Amino acid sequence: MQPRDLSDHSPYVPGRGVEEVARERGMDPDDLIKLSSNENPHGPSPAAVEAIHDHADRVNEYPKSSHTDLTAKIAERWDVEPEQVWVSPGADGSIDYLSRAALEPGDATLVPEPGFAYYAMSSRYHHGEVETYALDTADGFAQDAETVLSAYGGERIVYVTSPHNPSGSTMPLDEVEAIADATAPETLVVVDEAYGEFTEVDSAIPLVDERDDVAVLRTFSKAYGLAGLRIGYSVVPEAWGEAYARVNTPFAANELACRAALAALDDEEHVEMTVETSRWAREYIADELDAPTVDSGGNFVLAAVGDGERVAEAAQERGVIIRDCTSFGLPEHVRISTGTREETREAVALLNETLADLELGVRA
Repeated sequence: MQPRDLSDHSPYVPGRGVEEVARERGMDPDDLIKLSSNENPHGPSPAAVEAIHDHADRVNEYPKSSHTDLTAKIAERWDVEPEQVWVSPGADGSIDYLSRAALEPGDATLVPEPGFAYYAMSSRYHHGEVETYALDTADGFAQDAETVLSAYGGERIVYVTSPHNPSGSTMPLDEVEAIADATAPETLVVVDEAYGEFTEVDSAIPLVDERDDVAVLRTFSKAYGLAGLRIGYSVVPEAWGEAYARVNTPFAANELACRAALAALDDEEHVEMTVETSRWAREYIADELDAPTVDSGGNFVLAAVGDGERVAEAAQERGVIIRDCTSFGLPEHVRISTGTREETREAVALLNETLADLELGVRA
């Protein structure tokens, strides 16, 4: 007895963790700066931590009321109906929910290349096909409707990432609307805004309330610092609302995650501090790193270093964990998450030493 043929499925490759690298290299975890996973360097919202402590004695109960409360609060935040909010275990969970709701066997999705691997993974899990549109390093991974539509062939779902991972490029709202206008009525345009808090580009959520062919993904992992709790959501067209109960994994968003997210939504100070630090760090990395970088709207910067794997390995020896982007199809690049001001300054100095030693540093 064997599982079904999974040869078309590529495993997701996460950024390396502090404990993993420390064990491998015999280092003290406290001596490592982790800038590989786009996490919040300020930690979770303090209000969320307090909520976790306050509700820890209730984890024997299913998260029905907390789930309902979080759904209502998100709906109020975005001025949509509660039925339009699909709370999920991370934004990844919403990707699966949309695949379940939209894809028949053999339907296709159109995804960016390079891009977040789980768009394609979810499609294939649900017996869908995958097509790609290319984002070009030569123009800074610029995103516009023409780029997407030139590859469009009637796919059931079209994914747009703004800000894009791993480049940080963004897509203006009018370009998203142009894609939705030009695609078939049965095509759903999904805008992944996992890093939306870090950019000044308008959210596509208002489009969801105006039409039935756009959905938006959001997460509490990044700006709110709740990555370890796996809590996110999608905002879907009103006509899709009743499908949620049919595709949602029962009680998938756990009690503590929902309570933490409820508290984090009110902790505007923590989000503002996080966004401000990230924008400062993006500029600092772009200005001070001895390698060309891509303009980013996320909490990370993509840098061209010649040999991403070699640079990432050598940087670990100096105590900096960054993301080798070979798994994204960008073997000449690394992605550097924004840290605190202290972490960012130290990491850039160590990375410049690494590049100099490898003779790979080339200023833009």
